[in-house]
Amino acid sequence: MLEIRDLCTCYGKVQALWDVSLQVNEGEIVALVGSNGAGKTTLLNTISGLLRPVSGQITFLGKMIRGLPPHAIVELGISQVPEGGRVFPEMTVRENLEMGAYPYRVWRDKEATLKQVYQLFPLLKEREKQLARTLSGGERQMLAIGRCLMSRPRLCMFDEPSYGLAPLVVAEIFRIIRHLRDQGITVLLVEQNVRRALEIADRAYVLENGRICLEGACTELLENDHVRRAYLGL
Repeated sequence: MLEIRDLCTCYGKVQALWDVSLQVNEGEIVALVGSNGAGKTTLLNTISGLLRPVSGQITFLGKMIRGLPPHAIVELGISQVPEGGRVFPEMTVRENLEMGAYPYRVWRDKEATLKQVYQLFPLLKEREKQLARTLSGGERQMLAIGRCLMSRPRLCMFDEPSYGLAPLVVAEIFRIIRHLRDQGITVLLVEQNVRRALEIADRAYVLENGRICLEGACTELLENDHVRRAYLGL
C-alpha cells in the first residue's frame, strides 16, 4: 500500500532522515519505533506532505505522492493523528469532527461517518457541543482519532498516541487501533512505548538518528538483543 525508498528530509541545512526505506502492506499494523529525536515524526510529516523531502520516493497505492500538497494526500486516503491529540480548541467537538470530513469524496456522507465515529467513541456524542479545549487529554486524543476517521482513510498514521495519557486510557487507545485494523484500515504507528507497539503491530522498523537500523516481525524484534537493551530495559 505504502512504499518509501531512499527518503531524505532536511530542516534547512540539517538533515533529519537519511535514505529511509520501508513498506506498509494493506491490512497491517506497522510500527515505527525509536527514541526522541530519531526522526519518527519527521517521517510521518514527510509522508503527509507537511515536509518536502530532498530526495527519495513515496508511493501510495501505486501512485507517486512525493511533492503533493497535504490536502491532496488526504484526498487519496492517508490521514494522520498528530502527537498530543491536537485539536481546534475553540471549536466544538462536532465542528472538529466535521473539519475531518472536508475532502470532497467524503463530505456528502459525513453524517453517516459521524454516526460511525460516535458509535466508536460514545463519549464524543455526549460532548459534541462542548469546546474542544474543555476536554481531558484522553478525550482530545479520541477526538483527534475521530477527526482522522471522518476522512475515511485507507491508511491511518498515528504519532505517539499514548503520549501523556493514563495507563487505562492508553489501553483503550490501543484497543481502538486494533479495532480499526480489523475494520480494514491499515495503520502506521509511531510510538515511543516500544514494548506496547511491538505487542500490537505485525511488523516494525527501528529508527535511530534518522536511519532505519532494524526491521522485522515484532515477535523477532522483541527478542532482539539491541532492542531489549536499548528500548525494553532488559
